[in-house]
Amino acid sequence: MTIDGKRIAEEIRRELEVRVRGVGKSASRRIRLAIIQAGENEVSAKFIKQKEKFASEAGIETRIYNLPQGIFTNELRKKVAEVCHIKQNDGVIIQLPLPKQINTQYILNGIILKKDVDVLSEKAMGKFLAGKGILPPVTGAVKEIFDRHKVEVKGKNIVIVGAGMLVGKPTAIWLINEGATVTVLNEFTLEAKSYLLKANIIVSGVGKPGIITEDMVREGAIVIDAGTSEQSGKLVGDVSPDVEKMASLFTPVPGGVGPITVAMVFKNLLELNRY
Repeated sequence: MTIDGKRIAEEIRRELEVRVRGVGKSASRRIRLAIIQAGENEVSAKFIKQKEKFASEAGIETRIYNLPQGIFTNELRKKVAEVCHIKQNDGVIIQLPLPKQINTQYILNGIILKKDVDVLSEKAMGKFLAGKGILPPVTGAVKEIFDRHKVEVKGKNIVIVGAGMLVGKPTAIWLINEGATVTVLNEFTLEAKSYLLKANIIVSGVGKPGIITEDMVREGAIVIDAGTSEQSGKLVGDVSPDVEKMASLFTPVPGGVGPITVAMVFKNLLELNRY
């Protein structure tokens, strides 16, 4: 079965719209998400547009802060602090990736805990590690897919491809806490194919086109492709489309995990603000 991420995201949007409308009757203003982008990146720009569209349809306001490519770390950190302390900004996200000269984690740590909808600051991640608070959006999207399709992860052999801060690390932590046996593959893993062929579930978040091919996946495996990159002007995933016929559940790129992840950003925004 191929997962229709757009349909799931739309269902979540309608649920959030009801919550926003209910609170809005007594609120003096709309809830707002601030998005900080440094430099220009076509893939990032597409994700920002998705967020703006989702927010508009859910009755949520967005404010985009576009900063120059050549900005230095200390300048950006000051801007993050400024944006976080604007009362009307109920949540703040840093659109990744940041320019190469930027110390990314230092910038992410500038987001105050109660506004960190992406769960990327060290304080927010620490709270997540302790099993408290909200889930990082991609991990939340994976959970949403599993919940809706009654996928039991306890006792399953799950392989995570990539150990990045957006997909691999947080999803591995959540799955371990749920009782799964988790193996995380990285660029130094030898004979990665042998691990993948034993997996009941594969979650990939590397961002390299087509690195997982049909011969690497066992029949009936669940394959969650959370990796995105650009190839010939199009968004593509880590998993070759040929894998779809092998998998019992499969998320395409685009239209799979991505739209649900956007929805989870706004679900987190409402949760942090007790909507």
